[in-house]
Amino acid sequence: MPDTRKPAVADWFTGEGDGFRLLGTRCTACASVFFPREDGHCRNPHCPGGSLEEVPLSRSGRIWSYTDSRYRPPSPYVSNPELPWEPYTLIAVELEAERMVVLGQAAPGVTVADLTVGMEVEVVPGVLHEDAETTWTVWHWRPTGVTA
Repeated sequence: MPDTRKPAVADWFTGEGDGFRLLGTRCTACASVFFPREDGHCRNPHCPGGSLEEVPLSRSGRIWSYTDSRYRPPSPYVSNPELPWEPYTLIAVELEAERMVVLGQAAPGVTVADLTVGMEVEVVPGVLHEDAETTWTVWHWRPTGVTA
């Protein structure tokens, strides 16, 4: 196992276990919340503009849509072309408090057969890729009450 764990995208999530959270930003003027985070200016066209503060997002939400990936994506997606392609599940989740939709992969072992629109899911830490030196981390969605 590699020695170093590193986020695949810096400052988009933090923590481990039950403390794992996606990170967004909130405008202090209009209270709009953004993910991925916005660090330059408020994206709300009706806002006069305010400072942006980092906020942890809801840990749970409901499935808005889902699908599986049946093809090998092109670069920069990391995969070994010598190995057979294994489909993975993508889930679009409407966050509980923010009412915004966030896309992410399902936790390992979760397939489209396990999911339904409206099902409650939670965000958990995941692994995107491992090389000899580094484990590249991301977030995954997992149905609530399931442990893995």
